[in-house]
Amino acid sequence: MSDANIGKQAAGEVAAKLVHDGMIVGIGTGSTVAFFIEALGRRVQTEGLKIRGIPTSEATVAHALRWGIPLVPLTPQTRPDLTIDGADEANPKLDLIKGAGGALLREKLVAAASGELVVIADASKRVAHLGAFPLPIAIVPFATQNLVSQLKEEFEVTPHLRLLANGEPFISDDGLYILDLPFGIIQRPAILDKRLKIMPGVVETGIFIGLAKRMLLGHPDGRVEAVYPVE
Repeated sequence: MSDANIGKQAAGEVAAKLVHDGMIVGIGTGSTVAFFIEALGRRVQTEGLKIRGIPTSEATVAHALRWGIPLVPLTPQTRPDLTIDGADEANPKLDLIKGAGGALLREKLVAAASGELVVIADASKRVAHLGAFPLPIAIVPFATQNLVSQLKEEFEVTPHLRLLANGEPFISDDGLYILDLPFGIIQRPAILDKRLKIMPGVVETGIFIGLAKRMLLGHPDGRVEAVYPVE
């Protein structure tokens, strides 16, 4: 197992221990969350843990069901007590870039509805400034050409339409395209988030501001470090 996967697995297993009987748990998307799902599923099977999960993607639905985790939709009556999700980057304030898996819209909806969002990641995801990882935004397909032109003009950035291996556009579970924006260092992520979301055709961005209350960082030696926002 790679050093990164050792850290991811360690963080996922510690996160699974945060779940208590009777909880509604938001379940994110991605490779680190996959380890969390497996650890949580083992608890459901061996301890009889009674929980309900709210998945953020169809991939998460399939993985959670394989591990025997009962699932429910997000409603006013099923707001998650706790959500566990990954991140592509996290700065010292625990502002995040998310969306490598294309599930950023559902991930943000579930995170915003949750009592607490705990981020799990390997240690490489902690950064001084967001932006080394291209910023994903979810867009209406019809708006693609106009948005690409507008983003180039307004931000002097070259958007990349996310494609599948066969060259066809990636389509999210919500029927959206993903543009990846290589901004470089993002000095004011909250302002950038607002500027992007007022552009017609942009449905959501992968900037998550003020949602994460804690991050569990897994290290290659299996150690897990709890990190809290620094103001």
